[in-house]
Amino acid sequence: MDNAQLKSNLSASKHWLRLVFMLLFAAVLQLASLVMWILVAVQFLFSLITGEDNQHLRRFGHALSTYIYDVLKFLCYSSEEKPFPFADWPTQASTGQDVVVQPVQVAIVADKPDETVK
Repeated sequence: MDNAQLKSNLSASKHWLRLVFMLLFAAVLQLASLVMWILVAVQFLFSLITGEDNQHLRRFGHALSTYIYDVLKFLCYSSEEKPFPFADWPTQASTGQDVVVQPVQVAIVADKPDETVK
């Protein structure tokens, strides 16, 4: 790289503007991480008390984790698209994934073929 190219890169406003956005999104990432930990704790308590998770918290958690992923992609230069509020908030439809958790039934079979424990 020659001196002229280096000088051109250092004086290009697009790099400095991206730095401003990166600092902004780095701060937003810290806040989003805090919200995610609060969400995890509330979802755990809800599950502990009621016996099942909260569907609304699950959907919000999915959207928030997708948003955190989008912010990380922007910060790591894997994407040029700025996340929310410069783009739409992630939804299940935008990620192309369904957030459905099916309960699993487990049967334990005893040593004797006549006895089944559920």
